[in-house]
Amino acid sequence: MDKKMDNKCCCEKKTYRGEEEKRNIANRISRIEGQLKGIRRMVQEDAYCNEVLVQLSAVEHSVKSLANHILENHLYSCVSRDLENGKLEVIDELIGLFKKFNKS
Repeated sequence: MDKKMDNKCCCEKKTYRGEEEKRNIANRISRIEGQLKGIRRMVQEDAYCNEVLVQLSAVEHSVKSLANHILENHLYSCVSRDLENGKLEVIDELIGLFKKFNKS
């Protein structure tokens, strides 16, 4: 796969989301931001490590949950559309995406 071509394709692609979906994602991101601010405050106030770690785990879960939500929508919309239109390069894109998801 030509990396130069791959970058060009990614830059030209967009996902158009409805207003309700944008609002849903924005609300989830706002909650995650709130969780992170709370963790910062906990550290500044010398909260016990265990309590901070529990909150960090909650943030990690929230981020993964949002990523899975966006991935699911991506599969049902963008990927299925590309496959229906014979754009099989979307499979390579998905493989790269899953590899990124599975990094530790």
